Amino acid sequence: MCLAVPGKITDINGTDAKVDYNGVSKYASLRLVEKAAIGDIVLVHAGFIIEILDKDDGEELQKLIDETMRLIK
Repeated sequence: MCLAVPGKITDINGTDAKVDYNGVSKYASLRLVEKAAIGDIVLVHAGFIIEILDKDDGEELQKLIDETMRLIK
C-alpha cells in the first residue's frame, strides 16, 4: 500500500518545495500542482506534491497522525 504524507511547505526553490513533516524536512516536486505557497499544508507521494489541503483539513489530518503515532510508541 502506498500512502501520501501531509507536510507544510517551508521554502520554495524553482520547481521544488522544502516540506516539513513534523520536524523532518525533505524536498518534493511542485510539478503536479499549481499555486503552492510557503505555509501550505500539502500531501506528498513518491516525492511529488499531489494536493494542497485546506488549512483546517490539513491541521485535522496532522492531529490524527500525531495521535496515531503516540498510540503505537
